[in-house]
Amino acid sequence: MYRKEQPDPGEAQLAKERAPLPRRNRTEGHVIECDGNRAVISADVEPGGAVSEDYWSVGTLITIRADSRRTVGMLYQIESVEQFWQSKTPNKVRLHVELVGEIGDDADGRPVFNGGLSSYPHLGAAAHRIRNADLQAIFANTDPSAVSVGALSQSRDIDAMVSINSMISRHFAVVGTTGVGKSTTVSLLVRKLVATRSDVGILVLDPHNEFASAFPDISVKIDDTNLDLPFWLFRLEEFVEVLFRGRPAEPEEVDILRDLIPEAKQKFKAGGTGRGARKPGAHGNITADTPIPYRVSDLLALIDHRMGKLDGREARSALKSLAARINAAVHDPRYRFMFAHKTIVDNLAEVLSHIYRVPADGKPVTIFQLNGIPSEVVNAVVSVLCRLAFEMSVWSKARIKTVVLCEEAHRYIPADVGAGFGPTRAAIARIAKEGRKYGVSLGIITQRPSELDPTILSQCNTMFAMRLGNDADQQIMRKAITGASRSYINFLPSLANREAIAFGQGVSTPMRLMVEAVADDCLPGNELRSHTEVEADGGGAVDMAALLQTIRDPAEALTDAETDDGLAVYAETAAVGEQRPSVSARHSAAGTREPMPAGPMPAEPVIGAGDAHAGLFTYEGPLRRDRDKPAHRRSDAPTSPKRPETSGSSRDLISRFRTRDKD
Repeated sequence: MYRKEQPDPGEAQLAKERAPLPRRNRTEGHVIECDGNRAVISADVEPGGAVSEDYWSVGTLITIRADSRRTVGMLYQIESVEQFWQSKTPNKVRLHVELVGEIGDDADGRPVFNGGLSSYPHLGAAAHRIRNADLQAIFANTDPSAVSVGALSQSRDIDAMVSINSMISRHFAVVGTTGVGKSTTVSLLVRKLVATRSDVGILVLDPHNEFASAFPDISVKIDDTNLDLPFWLFRLEEFVEVLFRGRPAEPEEVDILRDLIPEAKQKFKAGGTGRGARKPGAHGNITADTPIPYRVSDLLALIDHRMGKLDGREARSALKSLAARINAAVHDPRYRFMFAHKTIVDNLAEVLSHIYRVPADGKPVTIFQLNGIPSEVVNAVVSVLCRLAFEMSVWSKARIKTVVLCEEAHRYIPADVGAGFGPTRAAIARIAKEGRKYGVSLGIITQRPSELDPTILSQCNTMFAMRLGNDADQQIMRKAITGASRSYINFLPSLANREAIAFGQGVSTPMRLMVEAVADDCLPGNELRSHTEVEADGGGAVDMAALLQTIRDPAEALTDAETDDGLAVYAETAAVGEQRPSVSARHSAAGTREPMPAGPMPAEPVIGAGDAHAGLFTYEGPLRRDRDKPAHRRSDAPTSPKRPETSGSSRDLISRFRTRDKD
């Protein structure tokens, strides 16, 4: 049988390499119209698809020869000159481009991009597809802190570089509708930030409890079961928000609190004996906003005392109403994170050290889960966290650096100035306007930028805009981007998942990019998805009675099934002025000593004395130091090796908080 001789593979490969390449004419058209921002190009399209389809693709960059430089334009619209498309003859098309900058060559012949225009293309100037070297020069980022967060949508072999220092120093925002990869993008940026800036702590305000699964190795988690945010840390406006549960406050009751809280703080400072207490109205630098502990029982006693001295029915009514509000809040199990300690202790240093990761101990990210906190006081809690982040940076002279990430930011800083909680808006606005001077930064994440305070949003100088279908939201982004690149906003409704338009200080020039994929085990919301995914072969019957009991008393349900991370819960409602025992104290009662679930604590507490197993946010040492006594006779004399220097500096920082007149 005749067998056809097979060609030698080596010869075939050699013939292939020597074969002429398909003709590729980079000159595609000529300028027929130009103004200060845009140009119109006339070009021919050969019949039969002779020209590569991506030559005139909307959203890509092209270059126009202008003297010794090349003007860069972004193609945002294509139209045919004729009404009908001819399949056998060339077609005339018009290309509308937005001028974004120019490229020149340096002394070594390497392309260098400049965002401005020194000259404009003349009529008849040749326009062509951009060279790969020019494209790399446009998106190159020489900042030492620049990292890759993905690849360009136009050319996937070119990295999309973002300057981390510029992004956090001038604040940033991630916007996009639900389901487009907004949370995944945020988790990627946090990872990049941690890898680049190990000196920065990150506080994530997480209303959906989805970010804990994204950072299992670099974060601690704080939720309503292990949160200690003492009530005396709240300013007067924030405390009033808690007592009135988001409703308008009664001015007379607020005035009573403003008068009596300083007295309660002075009484506690004097050791609870009344010695050293000043007469009413003379409290020195202590105000209702000074973060000094006090007892609720003392506050109620002062209210009762004033009630006994008054004869007026109206004033007595306000005092009774205020006392009832305080008692209701203290006995509400949902507010146990504020009122449930058995004893009032000066644990402010421990609270701040843990929340703001000082020191970080390898876990610089704090996931503050807000889902379990009563909705009517969430704004007050956010106000406390944002305010303290700013004040700590100021009083530490920028040695404590924090990035505050506000997920669903439109809840806290709505566009309507009459909505929301005033102190929360003021705390976030202060970070946005002044934070960069002191090392505290703001990251805003929202799906509705049109519902966000435009003044605060305008302070975010780096934007990652993902798919937005709402016209009002697109208009907000159009105002935020620079005039030479506004046509990028036209692509917002059609962006793919994980695709974004980045612009601002953090990038060298506006870019359309595909965000880098995140590993499945580090995706936000993995923990939630694992609870909702039930296998088809049967997820088991649901005991409705047990489920109802869990809903009615979640604390008892958690006690019956102790979690792996050792969290104890609090089944008993606290009495007035009492707070729940610390985590370690509860484990001691149970015969166990387990570490804090939210993250490893240092072998010796950062601030305050105590053994190595001291619980979170507890400090049983003296609140007053006998400075006149010799060191060996002081009540706070150390019985263990010398504390690290961080301890003293942190205590001094807390002292600055208290000596400053908050009014």
